[in-house]
Order: sequence, then C-alpha cells, then structure tokens
Amino acid sequence: MSNAISHNKYDEVLQYIVTEIKSTRVTLAHRVNSAMMQMYWNIGKRLSVEKLEKGYGGSVVKRLSADLQQEFPDTTGFSPRNLWNMKNFYEFYVLADEKVQRSVALLPWRHNILIISKVKTLDEAVFYINSALELGLTHDVLLNFIKADSYKNTKILPKHNNFAHTLPENLQEQASEILKSTYNLEMLGLKHPFKERELELRLVEKIKFFMLELGTGFTFIGNQHRLTHNDKEYFVDLLFFNRKVHSLVAIDLKIGEFEPEFVGKMNYYLGLLDDKMKQEDENLSIGIILCASKGKVDIELALRDFNKPIGVAEYQLQFPEKEIKELIRREIDDFATEKNAARIKTHTKN
Repeated sequence: MSNAISHNKYDEVLQYIVTEIKSTRVTLAHRVNSAMMQMYWNIGKRLSVEKLEKGYGGSVVKRLSADLQQEFPDTTGFSPRNLWNMKNFYEFYVLADEKVQRSVALLPWRHNILIISKVKTLDEAVFYINSALELGLTHDVLLNFIKADSYKNTKILPKHNNFAHTLPENLQEQASEILKSTYNLEMLGLKHPFKERELELRLVEKIKFFMLELGTGFTFIGNQHRLTHNDKEYFVDLLFFNRKVHSLVAIDLKIGEFEPEFVGKMNYYLGLLDDKMKQEDENLSIGIILCASKGKVDIELALRDFNKPIGVAEYQLQFPEKEIKELIRREIDDFATEKNAARIKTHTKN
C-alpha cells in the first residue's frame, strides 16, 4: 500500500497548515501589540506620577531617553518625544472605563498617538478607536477620517428612522449604528447635474469606497436588484447584506428632496425582500432612503405608520466650504508649529 497521498489531499493539508500559521501569526501580533501598549501605559503612568512637565522636566526625560537607548540599543521607541507621548497617552485615557482601555490596547501605537493628538474629547476618541478597529483603517485612512470630522457628521447630527417602532429592542441600537445622518459621496466626482441612474452607476463603479463610507459589516449584493410579484418587476437601486445586524439592507437613491411617498415605495420593497429573499435565521430587511436633502418635511411623521424599519439620510458631493477652510487653517497652524519647533531645535544644537 502506497504512503503517497493524492494531489488534492496534499493541497488540502498544505492549505490547512498555511491557514493555521497565518492565524497564529495574527494572534501573536495582537498579543505583542497589547503587551507593548501595556508597557507604554505603565511608563506613561510613572512619568505622570512624577509630575514631569515639558520645560523643567525636559532634562529628566532627555536623560531617561539616553539611558534607555543605551540599555536597549536594539529597541526603538524611547526618544524624548515618544516618552512624552506615553505620558499623554496615559493621562488621556486614565479616567476611561476598562472597555475603552482594552480597545486602545488593540490599536497600533501610531494610531493611538494620531487620535490623542488630533481629538479633544474622550467620546470623540472612542468613536475613532471603534472605527479603526471595526473597519480595519490604516493610519493614513484614519487620518482622513479625522480630518473629515467623521465624528461630528456621524454622531451629532440627528438620525431619522422608525427603528424604535419596527425592530426588536436588541436590534434597534445596532440598526441605528449602521445608519448615518449624512453620507459623503465626494469620491464620485459628480460636479454637474446628474440623474439617479448615473449616481447609482458611479456608486457601483466605486463600490469599495462607498462601502467604507457606509460603515462596518456591509457586503454588496447588487444594483438594480430585480424582485418579482404578481407578474410585475421591481428594482432595488442598491442591495447589501450587513453582518452586524444580520439583515438585508436596501438603498433607494433620490437626487432631490425627501418626499413622503418615498417611504411607501421602500416599505413595499422591504416586504418583497422579506418574503422572497430573507432567510429564516436573518432579521427583518432594513431600508435607507438616500436623498440630496431631507427638506422641510416632517420625516418622523412620514415614517410613523409604516411597519418596516426605514431610515432617511442625506448625501453630500463635497465637503462643505466651512469645513474645508477650517481643515486648511488647522493644517497651516500645525505646519507652522512644527516648523517653529524644528527651528528652535536647530538653534539649540548650534
């Protein structure tokens, strides 16, 4: 009897081992990062307890940096600037609850420093921590999230939906989380008048970017998704599945202001989706009506008597002028501060 195994069996064994190695590497990387964050936290705590401040404490931190780099010559991360970062890191999160502190430990150090250097409040920091973890944001993408003031656009502006009346209590908060009040579609490059079909096609072309704007857990199913009932055809503009709420999510695109009749159409589409597509283990389908403007219509009243979960949101084709000016102003100030610091450092050396 031959000890050889078939080609297919060999490939199966090889794939299993490769997957196991990759999975273990990811687990080890997370553990190493978590241990590193704990070390930075403890160092920052000690520096904070000693009440070291820039100025009179500068010489102490410089000496610590030099001695640590001599003690650990093969280890980076003990520059004076990074030691101050550790102190700021500890002081920023010391009053946060354990859940936030555990989340912080999962982020790379550069992500953490970016967040505490760019935001002012703990609530804002928590939003960007969760965004980075849930969406797997790189450092540069996270920077652009912060520059676009995603926290303000997502969390502060009111959301319009009827989830409290149409979904079980355990799903209401999750469904609300996947709905934004405003979606930024600047990446589509639409500067001229356009039709709803063109908007849809542009979104499909850049569906990866649109899904990033949508948020976490979205899987694209298709556009102009056909549904049939009583020998009639109906088409859902964009259809997704969201793993977080375990529901189909239908998006209806409107280039004008919100109108109450949009809700009736979406309610009907959701009924068809629930009857013809929803699996037994899935939750009720959710609808999002994406309009150029919510207008002056009482959206809560328009949604009130419908039994399907529906939300209404606006889209923007570019960042508002006020936000762009503020972003430019902050960048100029940051550049000037860094340039001045570099000039002082050079002068001190000379």
